[in-house]
Order: sequence, then C-alpha cells, then structure tokens
Amino acid sequence: MSTIRLRKVTKRFGSLVAVNRADLDVEAGEVLCLLGPSGCGKTTTLRMIAGLEDATEGDILIAEQRVNHLRPSQRDIAMVFQFYALYPVLTVAENLAYPLHYERLAKEEIAKRVKRVAALLELESVLERTPGQLAEGEKQRAAVGRAIIRDPNCFLFDEPLSRLDIEQRQVMRGQIKELLSGLSKATVIVTHDQLEALTMADRIAVMRDGNIEQVASPHRIFTEPTNLFVAGFIGTPRMNLVEAALTETGEGHCRFELGGQRVRLPITRPGLSAGSRITFGVRPRACEFTSEPGDDTISGTVDLVEPMGAETLVHLLHGEQDLRVVVDRTIRLAVGEQAHLRFEPESVHLFDESGRRVEAAA
Repeated sequence: MSTIRLRKVTKRFGSLVAVNRADLDVEAGEVLCLLGPSGCGKTTTLRMIAGLEDATEGDILIAEQRVNHLRPSQRDIAMVFQFYALYPVLTVAENLAYPLHYERLAKEEIAKRVKRVAALLELESVLERTPGQLAEGEKQRAAVGRAIIRDPNCFLFDEPLSRLDIEQRQVMRGQIKELLSGLSKATVIVTHDQLEALTMADRIAVMRDGNIEQVASPHRIFTEPTNLFVAGFIGTPRMNLVEAALTETGEGHCRFELGGQRVRLPITRPGLSAGSRITFGVRPRACEFTSEPGDDTISGTVDLVEPMGAETLVHLLHGEQDLRVVVDRTIRLAVGEQAHLRFEPESVHLFDESGRRVEAAA
C-alpha cells in the first residue's frame, strides 16, 4: 500500500527547531502539498521522508513500514528535485531508462517503459537529445519521467516548477496533476507557490516556523482558514485583515467598529461577546461598492486603481487601513473619490485575540 505517515516528527539543527512534531498522513493516490514561506521547514520535512535528513525525533512510515533507519536507496521512493539532476552525457532516452537498470529488467521491457513515459510526457521527439539540447520545460518533463518510469512506493517533488516561466508552469501543472491521478501513489509536493498548491493538491499542509498550521483541502484552506497566518498567506490578492471591536451582539446580527466606523452585519459568532477585540477578515472578491452609505457599509477614499484585465483591483483608504477590493473592469472609480463598501456577510471571517478563527453558528 502506497502511504506516507509522519508521527511527531521533529528535526533540530543545534538549538534551531526546523520541524516541530509534524503529524501527516498521505494516502495512496493522494497528492499533498507542503506550502509555506521560505524557511518554514517544508523542504526539511520532504528530505526527512526521503532519508536525506535524519529525524531527531518521531517516526516516518512509508507503505506502513517504519523507515527511519533505512537509507534513501532502501525506501523505494522516486524524487524530483528543483534542479533536474539529469545526467548531461546521456540522452533523454538513456536518462529515462537509467533507474530501470538497477531493477535488472529485460531490454525489451525497458524500451517499452521508455516509449510509454515519453508518450505521456510528449518527449518522443527529443529522446535522442542530451539535456544541454533541451528547453527548460523539456528538462522538467524528462526529470518527471525518470521518476514515474519506476513503480516506487511514493513520489516526492521538491519545487518541481520553480525554474519554469509562467506559461510553462501552467502547462506542467496540468500534466503533472493528470499523471499523478492515474498512478495511485502517495505524493508529496513542496512549493512556496500557493497557486501550484491550490491547483495540484488534494490536500494542503500550510507550514510556518517548523509547525504545520493547517491540513485541509484547497477549498477548505481558502474558505475556512484556521488562523490569521493561513488567512493572510492564502489568496491573491491577500485577505483584508482589520483590527476591530465587536460592540454589539443580537439575535442574528453583530455590530462592529472598524477604524472609527460602525457596521452592522447579519452574522452570529457564539464564541464572542460584546467588547471583544477581534480581527475582521474579508477577501477582496467578497466586497462590493454601493452608491449609498448604510448601516452595513463603511466609507473611504479610493487611493489606487490597478487594472488586471477582466477585473480591477481598487485600494480603498479606510482610516489608515488599505482595503483591497476586486471589481469587474466595467466599474469606474477615480483616485480621490469617496466610495461606500459593503461586505458579503457569509464571507466574513472573525479571528479572536489569539489569532484563531471563530466559527459561525451552526
């Protein structure tokens, strides 16, 4: 069974705790992305799974077998590195076939697998070229092909698309996702690019300072971030997060003070009471401008307008707070203009003083 499990895995470098008591389960056929800023511990976690780093504490299980004591070559994994690690003097066909020689397969079987993988990754036309004669996208596909040509317990990808340009990334995201969906292998992908994680993963593990902050589906990570860090890290443009006070709670509504203005919204949060200091969160696409002010709106001055093609990003200066609002490109607003903003109540997130998300009423 192709599975990966981490149980209270910790990695220390002297006094530095790079990974702190990580718990993860990756099932057969599942793609899990380790996502977070540079230095958060995601690559160290991947390297411990691969056996390239020793875990200081905890257990690592691959295919339900504890592998802490096993060398990388004994763990039956396939890994794709950020730097493609292709043999420069070998052709693409020879690079693809190289891992199979250790399995002592017949030449006919090796040729058959090379042909199949080359067809899957559209490499047939470059099989006789060496890596120095390939474009970046072709090198990346060759590196992926060399990993999937075997039948390992699991796949590990370390920033697999970081060296590609935007167009190549879009193509490779789709190709890798399609390939992995048919392999029934537990797969872990390390990335700092949230778009890659949101589009490629079945689940995402968001990391910060060596800790796993949240593990959930891309949809849930986006719609139900567990804390302020995840809320601010996921989403482009990033979520608006405003320090606020809950001034009134009633049956079916709450009233907030945001930057000196009060707004009444038809939402309830049983875990909060009047007087609570909170952080008010709302995504830029969960707001709309309205022509008239009301008790459910706040007002501000348009500070910056950024066209984004089909949409426009408007920066509304609300006191000292810059609120980002994404609107249809047909909506015209001028810098310096007064505008009134209304929030989608069902899309409002509230975080308590500790930074934890406060759940809505059932």
